[in-house]
Amino acid sequence: MARRNSLWANIDWFTVFLYLVLVLMGWLNIYSAVYDTEHHSIVDVTQRYGKQMIWIGAALLIAFTILLIETNFYVFFSYIIYGAIILLLVAVLFAGTEVNNSKSWLTLGGFAIQPAEFGKFATALALAKYMSSFGFKLQRFKSLVVIGAIILLPAALIFLQNDTGSALVYFVFILVLYREGLSGVVLFFGTLIALLFIFSLVLSPLALYALLTGLAVLVFLAINPGLKHFFRILLFFAIAFGLLAGINFVILAGYKPEQLLAGMLLLGGVAIFIYSLRMKLKNYALVALVFIGSVLFSISVDYTFDNMLEPYQQARINELLGIESDPLGVGYNVNQSKIAIGSGGFWGKGFLNGTQTKFNFVPEQSTDFIFCTVGEEWGFAGTALVVLLFVTLFIRLVLLAERQRSGFSRIYGYSVAVILFFHFMVNVGMTIGMMPVIGIPLPFFSYGGSSLWAFTILLFIFLRLDASRLDHLSN
Repeated sequence: MARRNSLWANIDWFTVFLYLVLVLMGWLNIYSAVYDTEHHSIVDVTQRYGKQMIWIGAALLIAFTILLIETNFYVFFSYIIYGAIILLLVAVLFAGTEVNNSKSWLTLGGFAIQPAEFGKFATALALAKYMSSFGFKLQRFKSLVVIGAIILLPAALIFLQNDTGSALVYFVFILVLYREGLSGVVLFFGTLIALLFIFSLVLSPLALYALLTGLAVLVFLAINPGLKHFFRILLFFAIAFGLLAGINFVILAGYKPEQLLAGMLLLGGVAIFIYSLRMKLKNYALVALVFIGSVLFSISVDYTFDNMLEPYQQARINELLGIESDPLGVGYNVNQSKIAIGSGGFWGKGFLNGTQTKFNFVPEQSTDFIFCTVGEEWGFAGTALVVLLFVTLFIRLVLLAERQRSGFSRIYGYSVAVILFFHFMVNVGMTIGMMPVIGIPLPFFSYGGSSLWAFTILLFIFLRLDASRLDHLSN
């Protein structure tokens, strides 16, 4: 009995309070977004707010149950939980129901769940289990391969369901790895890759390859200001260009100009790399490798964009990057969302008085675009309060993660923080036109049982682990 009492005393009730406030505010905004005078009862289960109330009640029951379970359960059954979710994700590919161009739902009778939402906490558990195992070292190649498999397997299965937004969430685990000792060089190159991805879409191939070549030349000169090797490198480029040009025009005249240029640059880069190795110029060789990889990556971006993304996904990315403008088509949701948020002013129009959301000018205003309901009815003051609550939650989660005595609990805690942060950042960002519309919910706010339950499980497992942190002297 004493141990059970100490459990309830050790629960971080401040985080529980933040959770309850966010859930309540989310429900109020769902109620307002779909309010109809003909369905004014808050317990009308034919309406979204009525269903959400039931799901909130179930979420509270789930949270209470999680707190009653011993922490060893989550440690010992991490891989089993992960495996079960993987099986569900595979099952969706064969027996899933398609909703909004995404085959990501499993329907049993009148009940439907989205396994992709539950994959996040399952992956966090498996990652924490593996990384806290005896003898684990992050710097080992084997460790990185296993970690990559744990993260990328559910992401790949979700991507195959055509749910790109949920798949992208899994890449945020790299921040957890960084906290656990992953070199900052990885984050640096990750940022460069993100920039190269954007430049590959925004710039023409000629401009992009000119930029990459210019940067490579500048780095070569910075490494060795002398002209001896530099002139030799230019000679290798010239020879490569000549050979490829000859092959193209004499034998394979069907190449496009950008393909010819890419091939020239790759041949030149390979020649420089071989030359640098012969002359034992390791720094030159490294620059040449980065250059070759950059050109290959830009080619893969173009191919993926043109051949693997759906037309509506291409249009959304082009709209975000300013390549195209279609306020009445693919950009309609974001345009209307910004109008709704801007119309709220400082104090907002008041609860149930939002016209943009009330008359369905903003599609999905109770799910992906729930934040625009906050902006219209509660104004800048309301949105600032919501942002403040979320930021407070993120800071609190990081502080809780840092005080853990168990490696498992710390890694899981950071996973919770980064997953919630990514959802918040992208969801709010896409409602104000700063992020692509990739269709992920705002935690605890957006309408939907699967997302609410999954976020609740994600958070309360960590609160249960934190409540028992004094039981772990070490991991």
